[in-house]
Amino acid sequence: MLCADTSFLFSLYRKDAHTAAAVAYLTAAAEPLLLSGLNEYEFGNALRFAEFRGLLTAGEAARRLEAFAEDRQAGRWQYSRIPLEDILAEASEISSRHTVQGGHRAFDILHVAHAQLAAPKRFLSFDDNQRKLAKTAGLVVGPNLT
Repeated sequence: MLCADTSFLFSLYRKDAHTAAAVAYLTAAAEPLLLSGLNEYEFGNALRFAEFRGLLTAGEAARRLEAFAEDRQAGRWQYSRIPLEDILAEASEISSRHTVQGGHRAFDILHVAHAQLAAPKRFLSFDDNQRKLAKTAGLVVGPNLT
């Protein structure tokens, strides 16, 4: 099983500099991707915000979210059953240990907390600071960016 952050999902659903790496990684891994409601919320907001900023054309966020929903219905993604309260408790611990030194954003910490509780084979992200946090928290991070 694999866990991902929003940067990885964004690259899967919107062509960017990391799209080829994201698609290739998932294809080669042939393992399920475990998502949480936090992924779904942040991903939707990220797409809408990109449209607001003019990075996506009018209506493109809705089309990308529709594709995401279709993939969910098709069972392409698995959804976590880890209670939000547990994720928040783990995130508080991670924040208290690492945010002052590393400057980590709340949603980045939440995704890492979810991954720590889910114990995936790898945590997938293209966000450099989140990758550092995940590694510091003891997760194996992918894809390899070198």
